[in-house]
Parts: sequence; structure tokens; C-alpha cells
Amino acid sequence: MTQAQMEQTNHTADASHNRQRKWWEYFTFNTDHKVIGIQYLVTTFIFYCIGGVMADLVRTELRTPASDFVTPEIYNSLFTLHATIMIFLWIVPAGAGFANYLIPLMIGAEDMAFPKLNALAFWMVPPSGILLISSLLVGDAPDAGWTSYPPLSLVTGQVGEAIWIGSILLLGTSSILGAINFLVTLLKMRAPGIGFHQLPLFCWAMLATSALVLISTPVLAGALILLSFDLIAGTAFFNPTGGGNPVVYQHMFWFYSHPAVYIMILPFFGVISEVIPTHSRKPIFGYKAIAYSSLAISFLGLIVWAHHMFTSGIPGWLRMFFMITTMVIAVPTGIKIFSWLATMWGGKIRLNSAMLFAMGFLGIFVIGGISGVMLAAVPFDIHVHDTYFVVAHLHYVLFGGSVLGIFAGYYHWFPKITGRLVNETLGRIHFALTIVGMNMTFLPMHQLGLMGMNRRIAMYDPKFAAINEFCTYGSYILAVSTLPFIINVLWSWRAGKKANNNPWDSLTLEWMTTSPPAIENFESHPFLLIGPYEYGTERAKQVVGLSHTDDPFGNAKSPAPKTSDPDESYPAIAAEA
Repeated sequence: MTQAQMEQTNHTADASHNRQRKWWEYFTFNTDHKVIGIQYLVTTFIFYCIGGVMADLVRTELRTPASDFVTPEIYNSLFTLHATIMIFLWIVPAGAGFANYLIPLMIGAEDMAFPKLNALAFWMVPPSGILLISSLLVGDAPDAGWTSYPPLSLVTGQVGEAIWIGSILLLGTSSILGAINFLVTLLKMRAPGIGFHQLPLFCWAMLATSALVLISTPVLAGALILLSFDLIAGTAFFNPTGGGNPVVYQHMFWFYSHPAVYIMILPFFGVISEVIPTHSRKPIFGYKAIAYSSLAISFLGLIVWAHHMFTSGIPGWLRMFFMITTMVIAVPTGIKIFSWLATMWGGKIRLNSAMLFAMGFLGIFVIGGISGVMLAAVPFDIHVHDTYFVVAHLHYVLFGGSVLGIFAGYYHWFPKITGRLVNETLGRIHFALTIVGMNMTFLPMHQLGLMGMNRRIAMYDPKFAAINEFCTYGSYILAVSTLPFIINVLWSWRAGKKANNNPWDSLTLEWMTTSPPAIENFESHPFLLIGPYEYGTERAKQVVGLSHTDDPFGNAKSPAPKTSDPDESYPAIAAEA
């Protein structure tokens, strides 16, 4: 090449590296993992808002003992769709959104292992959601709850039930495709020198989650296919009038749907494991303990499903087995909680929006965990089964855990995704309203359950009216809490203060490229220089300094130093040309 040709080639390469995606590319079948991640996060948040509206309609009906806002039939459909949307169209795919965006950046890869399969997995989600919500328009919407137990699901809302089954099967297929992609990417596409003990803890969480998805989701698919045969073809797999056994459906359903709790929470355990050390400016306490506890939760999550069935007539010895395993699974979860607290202890904590939501996650999730241990005890579970105590526990785990974790992740990685900082005042308002509204809504439900109020009913004894009215006002505050978040994201994305490449001075690899990342992620192959959680060291200061430059890789002429042991805990993470 002549000198002029070389200069032109270099200029073209630089232009290609610095080019950012156009807005319309986010509405196309795009194979860039970052685009797909954003598509997931935006789409699932829209479904969260739809599910939230349904929740407030349900709570408005429950504000008074009489059925005076919607009919009992519409009420049944609203709580069925609310729960289905929040689980299958919000929390589960939101975890996939963070994983899509972050995993290749965290392990130094250019993209996911199967980009087209990745895009296909996302594009199953919007049609599934539209299909599910359209069931309200057929005049026969699903109304058997998100569990869809037969024989109830075989005799009411049959057209809507068939639509519900089709939607969940599509969403389950999407989840399986995503899990395959995450596992292969994490196992086969790590940059040289990144062993398993050099992975950020979010990647460990996604390993555990993906394994759980691949094992449990096909069982749910089988249950729903057999249920659809009973519904449409008149078979009797679960229909007792034809000799079927509805308890078998419960076993198949809960073999997925209790692990689904961990599918919903494990990714955000990973998010919290990234947020807390970064904003506490301390190394993570017990890296290996947190990593392996994720795998322990994944395994134990497969052998606790029948604690949902203590009142279904299963033998006493089986009750004892599932009571013990349910209590044991609290151990690896407790390891994480104490490790996060130990990480924060003595740290230089920055009380920004991400850290506030992470701390809120810890407090709220612990309450849900304690009530979960209570429900693991057979006598207590029988006493409060199908009451509002279970509703309170569920929401403290899934809203207090998953949703607060999602918001912590949004605030933490917003500068990486957009290149701009959020408005911290709006973020703190969002946090305060969320915590107040959440506790007003769900904390009194423990008392409702202990008093004997059954869930899933629109009309109830007037003695429960005062607490229900208080819970309803709390739900309105929770709804309003979403507004400052929406305003914050939209305004900050367009006009927020520009962020440098690493505004949090973080050490994980995704922060060692530009913000937002270029299409190819990294200008050159990343090399390891420092561990993801080695805060407070001289090497950390040097790497943070590199990440603040316009060229975080420095384009050094000399080869990058190598780690002494590729399996050593806390590797070096940074990059040089």
C-alpha cells in the first residue's frame, strides 16, 4: 500500500468503529447484541406499565368489599393477565435484556454466539405479548389465574385459555433460545485469559439461570401442550371427569414455575453483585462463595417445587422432604446477603440512584425471604395457603427483589448504554416513592392473610375493608413512582449530562470501552490487567485512568502483560491494543 492508501484505510476503519446505530435500527431484525438488549429492556418496560395498570384496576376493585368497579369476570381476567405479564413479559425477559447487552462486553466478545437466534428470541416476545393482551378482546378472556389449574381452566374462558397457552409457549421458546445463547457464549467466547474465576458475578448468575431455564422450561411446555389437548381435543390428561389427574398438572407446572422464581431473581442477584462493590469502592466479599451459591440455588431450585402443593393431598413423607429442601435453599441465598453486607461494611458508599435501589433490594428481599422460610413449614403453610399472606410474600420477593434489581441495573448501566448521566434528583424521588408505595401496598397483606382473607376474590368480608383501602392507596403511590423514572430516562437520554467512558470508576470489562460502545464493542482484543473487584489498589487507579480517556486502550506498542495464572481469582481486566 502507498502511504495515502494506508491513511485512507485507517480513516475508514476508525469511522466504522466510531459509528453508532441509527434510531430506526432498533425497530428492525438486528443481530447486534447491544441493540437486542435495548429492544428487550424497552419492550419489557412497556409491558410492565401495562401490567401495572391492570394491577391498579384490581386494587381499585378491592378498595371496597362489594363488586362495584368491574364485574367479577373481568376481575378474574385482570389478575390472571397481570400476573402473566409481570412474570413472562417483564421480569424474565428483562433479565435476558441485561444479559444480552452485558455478557459479550463483560467477557471481551464481539457478539453473542448465535446472533440470528438471539434476534429471533427477542422477536418472539412482542407478538406473544400482543397475543396475550388480545385475549381481552375475544369476550372469553383467560380467568383461571396465572397457574391455570385444571379443571377450572378447562371450563371457563376456553378461547382465552387457548390464547394464553399459545402465548406462554412462544415466550418459553424465546427463553430457551436465549439460554442456549448465553451458555454457549459464556463457555466458548471468553477473551483469552478470562477463566471462570475471572468472570464478573453477573456472568455467574446468568450461567446458573440459563441452566435452570434449559432444564425446567420444557416441562412447562409439555404440561401446557397436554392441557391444550384437554381443552381443544377433548382428551383427559388432567380432566378428572375423564379419568385424568389434575395434581399431575400441578407437579409439571411447579417443576418450572418455582425454578421460575430463581430464573427471575438470579440475574438481579448478579446485578446487585456488580452495583454494590462499585458504589461501595470495596472488593466484593466472598467472590467464590457468591459465584457457587448461584449454582447451588440453581440446583436446589429444581427440588423444592411441591411446597406449593402441601394442601393437594401429597403424602406426609413427601411434604417433609420438600419442607427441608425449601429451608435449605435459604442457605446459599443468605450467603449472598451477608457477602453483600460485608462488602458495604466500611466502604465509601455513594448514595446515588443505583446504590439506593440496591440497598432497597437488600432490605425488601430479606423480608420476602423470611416469610418464605415461614411458608416452608408445612403447618404454617396449610394455615395461610391461598391467602393474602402468600400474595405479600410473592411481591416482596419478586417486586422487592427482581423489580428493584432491574431499576438498580437501569441506573447503573444507563451511562454505558446512552453515554449520558441520569438526573439523580429524579432518581431519588423514584426510589422514595417506590419504597413507600411498595411497603404500603404489600406489608399489610401479611395481616390480611393471617386474618384469613383469601386471594383471587373480588368480594370479601367487610372486616377486611380498612386494610384493603390502605393497600389500594399504596398501589396508587407505586403507580405514580414510575413517572419520575420515565421522565428521567427520556430526558437524560436526549439532553442529560454527557458521561465519560467510565463514570463510576468501575473495573469490569464493559466499562473499558467507549460509552456507548462502538458496534464492534472493542477496538482491539482486550487483555487482562486487573480484577473486576480490586478496588483501592494502585493498579485499579491506573486502569480507571485509562478508561477515562477517549482511547481507553491506549494503543500501546508493547504487548500487554499476562496474568500469572489464568484460573487465579480476580483477574486483571482492562485492555491494550
